[in-house]
Amino acid sequence: MTNKLVLIDGNSLIYRAFFALPLLNNDKGVYTNAVYGFTKLIMRILEEEKPTHLLVAFDAGKTTFRHKTYKEYKGGRQKTPPELSEQFPLAKELLDAFNIPHYQLEQYEADDIIGTLAGAVNTKDWKVKVISGDQDMLQLVSPSVTVDVTKKGISEVESYTPAFLQEKMGLRPEQIIDLKALMGDSSDNIPGVRGVGIKTATKLLGQYNTIESVYDHLEDISGKRLKENLVTYQKEAFLSKQLATINCESPIELTVNDLAYNGYESKDVFTIFKELGFQSLLDKMDHSGSVNEEKILQSVDYTLVEQITSEMFTGNETLIIEMLHENYHQATIEGVAIVNDANKYFIPAAAAINSSVFKEWAENERNKKYVYDAKGTVVSLLRHGIHIKGITFDLLLASYLINPAENNQDIPSIGKRMGYEEVRFDEEVYGKGAKMKVPEQPILAEHLIRKANTIHSVKHRVEEELKKNEQFKLYKELEMPLALILGEMEHRGVSVDRTRLDKMHVELKERLQTIENKIYGLAGETFNVNSPKQLGSILFEKLELPVIKKTKTGYSTAAEVLEKLEGEHEIISQILLYRQLGKLQSTYIEGLLKVIDEGKIHTRFNQALTQTGRLSSTEPNLQNIPIRLEEGRKIRQAFVPSNNDWVIFAADYSQIELRVLAHIAEDEKLIAAFKDNLDIHTQTAMDVFHVDKNDVDANMRRQAKAVNFGIVYGISDYGLSQNLGITRKEAKHFIDRYFMSYPGVKAYMDEIVQEAKHKGYVTTLMNRRRYLPEITSRNFNQRSFAERTAMNTPIQGSAADIIKKAMIDLSLKLKTDKLQAKLLLQVHDELILEAPKDEVEKLKQIVPQMMEQTVELMVPLKVDYAYGDSWFDAK
Repeated sequence: MTNKLVLIDGNSLIYRAFFALPLLNNDKGVYTNAVYGFTKLIMRILEEEKPTHLLVAFDAGKTTFRHKTYKEYKGGRQKTPPELSEQFPLAKELLDAFNIPHYQLEQYEADDIIGTLAGAVNTKDWKVKVISGDQDMLQLVSPSVTVDVTKKGISEVESYTPAFLQEKMGLRPEQIIDLKALMGDSSDNIPGVRGVGIKTATKLLGQYNTIESVYDHLEDISGKRLKENLVTYQKEAFLSKQLATINCESPIELTVNDLAYNGYESKDVFTIFKELGFQSLLDKMDHSGSVNEEKILQSVDYTLVEQITSEMFTGNETLIIEMLHENYHQATIEGVAIVNDANKYFIPAAAAINSSVFKEWAENERNKKYVYDAKGTVVSLLRHGIHIKGITFDLLLASYLINPAENNQDIPSIGKRMGYEEVRFDEEVYGKGAKMKVPEQPILAEHLIRKANTIHSVKHRVEEELKKNEQFKLYKELEMPLALILGEMEHRGVSVDRTRLDKMHVELKERLQTIENKIYGLAGETFNVNSPKQLGSILFEKLELPVIKKTKTGYSTAAEVLEKLEGEHEIISQILLYRQLGKLQSTYIEGLLKVIDEGKIHTRFNQALTQTGRLSSTEPNLQNIPIRLEEGRKIRQAFVPSNNDWVIFAADYSQIELRVLAHIAEDEKLIAAFKDNLDIHTQTAMDVFHVDKNDVDANMRRQAKAVNFGIVYGISDYGLSQNLGITRKEAKHFIDRYFMSYPGVKAYMDEIVQEAKHKGYVTTLMNRRRYLPEITSRNFNQRSFAERTAMNTPIQGSAADIIKKAMIDLSLKLKTDKLQAKLLLQVHDELILEAPKDEVEKLKQIVPQMMEQTVELMVPLKVDYAYGDSWFDAK
């Protein structure tokens, strides 16, 4: 029998998973994206590889035996983000649940552990599979050792055998070490030979076999500069070979026999999936941990309705408007379910939207409706000429307020948390991806009735939870009214002048062509500017610019690398501009042109997504149109009023988060500065630098501004140093000076952290909660992140609450005063309206008034406004 040993590079794969997946966290506020990606990879390995022996190897620490040879080894690496480092202990807990051995050895790296074990079983009775994201491992390839290297994130791998390595790279496994010796590796700070990239190194090894032979034949090597570099950096080359060589005789304390793998207990895996909040993985298991192919649910009775009558309604109904796709601006209504205390009804879509009785019931505000996603319900029916009113309960918003960190806010997940499980997940009924389809009517009807039953059954309990948390007012008076306003805004959409966008598209295309030609002229040849490989060859081989960073495949041409080279050659600034304008063209101009529908764009505002309560925008994201470049700002010229003789009117809160901070912290000096209408950044510069107002220069004010807003976001000295390009010591000095100048802010920061430790959560001015279970963690990184979050959430969240209330107050005022002006967009701290020109004078009064007086703080809220023929002109 052949044994199969699978050796996994834990650090490499967790790192790759972190950057491959969006930053996710569970209901406890713990980041889980890296662990989630790693988990899926582990499950795939167990299923596909079926190992008889298994180990996950980890690096033991920052210092290894290689540092004795070269103390700068790995010296250029950026500090591991705390959001990643806090996930390593979780990954090891997960491996324990799977009964998978993991190991680390002081002074050695995971590569060395893997190399030693792979070499220990180099016989015909064993097959070895090494899995890593690091091409260094390719030196271990042999007839019995295959190395899988992750290619795209962690979802794709390339399997290297000796034959494939030869075909792909033209090298034998032992030559990988020589390759690294010649070209170096910036990620590990291995120096190599300056000016030698993967192309040159591979060519040299093809000719001379080893690095030693390269140096034996120096006189035969063509190219004056290459020869000079090989001579100059000979010491570095042989040092690099030593550093790059995996130690296959590491003094590990385990043997292959210790790695026998006999599977895992399902209940252990189920438990950790539940703790980590991996709902999609949990859904495939029952509570014992076994795979759950089909849930057995109680039968439901309902009436199929083809003709709607008024007798069906009691005045308190739960309503489901079912669409398969998230974008309710385009999705087809597949069916309607109505449940009340007396009956349960399934109504085919056409029978509902074409019924005058249904329309009359829906538009009567006295008829109370309970729904899931009020905003989506409003928009979906407005598309069919039905303006639903009387929505008094929204399960999505209510559940979101109870715990905004909860990743799964669909009806079955909420029902489960509330003790009601008589409903299937949509994927079970419709399938997913390309296989998604509407089932036969009886299956669809039963699913919709179960959804409506869930809402009807848990409504009372959810409302009681909100009242217990003192959040019912936030829910009823802020989020619910706002959902209906947002629904009307989204349906109304924003008018777009397609002609202007088309013109910008043509102009930008011509501009890009001009820049491209200029790049070709500076390079002395044509090439694919968008190809990192070709660009790297031009910059670092032909133009001989200094190599800042190398990747596994050659030279890095990332933005941060090019920015460091900007003064070295004129071509760099042109490439950076080309990239910026190229992204503007493809992502924004072409992206917007694709979604124009009858002259308008209809975004969706995510009301139940962010943990701070801020709205975000999607499909398309109109909050994120870039405005740093003039060409980006000009995109706003295409956003115009929907009527002639109308204008776009924009109103923006000035420094709202700093004003909220002054109020919450009750800092006398900060309050006085805002009351006296001082420039807060100049004032902070005066305090931090101990200078008079007249001595504050532009750089001082810029640094003070970074400190001001950094404090709001709980910035560390490291973060501030990165923002300002200064040392951590200088950054710490700035922060310390700030707290000395504003002691109330320091006292608030200390108190709110203690309050979070005591309660387990923090709240905004309007009682929005954010839970912080990691605030008492023994893990320094987890605890530090939670502490920063405790400091900034009440500020950011309160600012979000204030602008939401302003939208409600302003919307009501526009209706009360019978104005034609309409809200179009909310972009961070700004509200965008459209209005007839003859209403502008009125808006100049009421918009700032409503926004500034929406809440009463210790400092005045200040609103700036502007208007014009387009969004661009309203500045």
